[in-house]
Amino acid sequence: MAPTPNPILVGKAVTTPTSGQVFLQPRLGNRHGLIAGATGTGKTVTLMTLAEGFSRIGVPVFMADVKGDVAGLSMPGTVNEKLQARIDQIGVDGYTSEGSPTVFWDLFGKLGHPVRATVSEIGPTLLSRILELNDTQSGVLDIAFKLADDRGLLLLELDDLRALLTLVAEERKTISTEYGLVSTPSIGAIQRALLRLESDGGEMFFGEPALELSDLMRTTTDGRGVVNILAADSLVLKPRLYSSFLLWLLSELFEQLPEVGDLDKPKLVFVFDEAHLLFEDAPKALQQRVEQVVRIIRSKGVGVYFCSQFPDDVPDDILGQLGNRVQHALRAFTPRDQKAVRTAAQTFVANPALDVAEAIGQLGTGEALVSTLQDKGIPMPVERTLVAPPRCRMGAITEAERAQVRAGSPVGAKYDNRLDRESAEEMLAKKAEAATAQADAPPAKPAEDDEAGFGDAIRNAVFGTKRRQGMVETMAKQTARTVGSQIGRQILRGLLGGIFGGRR
Repeated sequence: MAPTPNPILVGKAVTTPTSGQVFLQPRLGNRHGLIAGATGTGKTVTLMTLAEGFSRIGVPVFMADVKGDVAGLSMPGTVNEKLQARIDQIGVDGYTSEGSPTVFWDLFGKLGHPVRATVSEIGPTLLSRILELNDTQSGVLDIAFKLADDRGLLLLELDDLRALLTLVAEERKTISTEYGLVSTPSIGAIQRALLRLESDGGEMFFGEPALELSDLMRTTTDGRGVVNILAADSLVLKPRLYSSFLLWLLSELFEQLPEVGDLDKPKLVFVFDEAHLLFEDAPKALQQRVEQVVRIIRSKGVGVYFCSQFPDDVPDDILGQLGNRVQHALRAFTPRDQKAVRTAAQTFVANPALDVAEAIGQLGTGEALVSTLQDKGIPMPVERTLVAPPRCRMGAITEAERAQVRAGSPVGAKYDNRLDRESAEEMLAKKAEAATAQADAPPAKPAEDDEAGFGDAIRNAVFGTKRRQGMVETMAKQTARTVGSQIGRQILRGLLGGIFGGRR
């Protein structure tokens, strides 16, 4: 039987002089969480502390690196006088500078191993969101995917989808009759959106080898969970692509992982940084899908942690499912900020010794209001907490250090080279070439011509030609010669007599 993992130290409560340390319980790590706060208040450092803690107890982590400093998880930090004072104040036992086992990923393949998915895996719903299509155009894309399924066309890369749209345009009338109305302007709009996505470098995401979820859930030989870091400093500038990719990844985890119930620790922790991008302009159906995934994926051993500036960036239906809360400072300068402060204060279990709404505006960098789930899943009263520092480097790494980490990656040989197998584009091209070759070939002699030739031969044999007498002419001449003979005359007379009543 595996030993029970140690709780993850979040920090030290300072609400009262007698307050103790604050921990996140591993067995409740799959009950999800929220890290919120204004820019520069320490959210990223808190994320790194939690990621390290999960990694040390053998839980793999997936998180995006929006600003480039999360990559510091791969390198040991440096202890200075100020950091040592904080370590002593919090009472961190056995603190040593160390990096975590790390794998770098990048949709564009520059700062990490390429992350790919096939067009079919993404599906028409998320692809419509990535391409920013309206409802009519999304309907046409749905029809195109259904046509590909019915005709056995593999959709792997954007070129495959482009070839499929060309086929839809060519057979528009027939497809409109069988599947639903398809308009030329809608096809053109989808093709233009594909062109924009391609110019932004988005075509790198579509193709093979596609990402296997098992490669995000690795542990090292000494039992530490691998921290998977997605380079997102450029990706976040394309918010639809960024949020749709993370939502696709979350949905794949939901669909592929088996039910496991409550474990002593999560199988994977998924961190969704800049969470507001997921819900901005998202259709109601998409929000319901996210809610469904977050609600049920807990039983599959996955903990989802949203990170954003304001707690109300996350819809209420989802916010209510986030049991572990870390709230950094919010400055109530505007009505929007004041509303966010009230929302944050209302989401915590009250602590009689703490005015939550007032404390949120007074928190310093590296301080937070924390409430985690305790025994039987009951949230603890909120505590003003000094967040424990991570053991890694709190800052960016060099290109040489990144290259060193990539060189030792266990998945580089698998993903760094793109595969290209026959798919919809090649299949449709072959059909077009075959049709062109058939059109250019000399016409074959029709079968009816052969039948006509056989009929002419019979006719000529019976009736003859200009050069040769036929069977009818031959018989006629033979008959004439017979009539001229004596026997012929007797026959003739017999016939005539019979007609006119005479005797032979």
